[in-house]
Amino acid sequence: MNTLNRKRVIAIYLPQFHPFKENDEWWGKGFTEWTNVTKARPRFPGHYQPHLPSDLGFYDLRLPEVRDYQAKMAKEAGIYGFCYYHYWFNGKLLMERPLKEILDSGKPDFPFMICWANENWTRAWDGGEKHILIEQSYTDDDAREHIKWMLPYLQDQRYIRVKEKPVICIYRTTIIPNLENMIDIWRNEAAKVGLDLYICRFESFGVSGEEYLTKGIDAAVEFQPFTKTLSNYHKKFHLRTWDYIRRHVLRGYVPKMVNYEKYIKCVNSLGMPKYKRYPCVTPMWDNTSRRKKNAFMLTHTSPVLYGEWLKSVILNFKPYSEDENFVFINAWNEWAEGNHLEPCQKWDDEYLNVTRKVLGTYNE
Repeated sequence: MNTLNRKRVIAIYLPQFHPFKENDEWWGKGFTEWTNVTKARPRFPGHYQPHLPSDLGFYDLRLPEVRDYQAKMAKEAGIYGFCYYHYWFNGKLLMERPLKEILDSGKPDFPFMICWANENWTRAWDGGEKHILIEQSYTDDDAREHIKWMLPYLQDQRYIRVKEKPVICIYRTTIIPNLENMIDIWRNEAAKVGLDLYICRFESFGVSGEEYLTKGIDAAVEFQPFTKTLSNYHKKFHLRTWDYIRRHVLRGYVPKMVNYEKYIKCVNSLGMPKYKRYPCVTPMWDNTSRRKKNAFMLTHTSPVLYGEWLKSVILNFKPYSEDENFVFINAWNEWAEGNHLEPCQKWDDEYLNVTRKVLGTYNE
């Protein structure tokens, strides 16, 4: 295959699977994502819950052996690197230990990038304005301190780059006031150590369009399944009335359910946008372990359907340059959202096997 057509597949990675002080205070001593995962129960016949891990068990990300094995599994499946969520709240860090130890130890020898998860930290897990545990705010001084903190990671030889520019993703640019000014500060501070930056925004919450790339952003990253496509799907299949009934009459106790196969067909029918946006696929989604009300799930998911979606994206996405060639998978290990490539007790390692087969066949 022409190297211009080869894609770098990036799996989004959640670092919350270890105890830390703030979670002990907010949720009880020893709380991790596994606490939510194991509490889940099926809500109707045939509902796949709870999602329980197989190969790695209920792992602790403080252990380097776990991080090494994750990288080994990902690499064998053809995944190029991980995109680690990073939590910075005006100098306050959460869940920073796994990434810090990866930097300090130099292991695993596996490419990575950072995505700043810049929402509020809330009890509802949704980044909203209710029940805020740590609020996110934005100042010039904080922007300067933040990029200074990131610089050692951006300078690491494993850090993922586009034309020598380290790639930084931002989860929600639309909630950042004076975004362009913040990015200018980041670029100026990076330039002091000889770095230029390649900054991407995740495209979700119904936000899309080329106009959002004009404020110092180099490219967008589609964030499946929460894209504008989902709104289009609801409109196409006349689900808005049912969603109103589900929320306001049934008070949210019935989950929002979207057929995975139909949704994939909807996504594929839209094709690629005219502006610079990297595509994304999701293997599955079901966040009922986090939400008693207003849960969302993709139904009838399977490794076969996921493989067909991934194949379609690999074949149809044309990289913007030899380095601007990313395809994202959401996610590697979002277990409490029923969204993972890691082996589970239902599917074992079938999702990784399908990933390996598709990438080995169509991305060589």
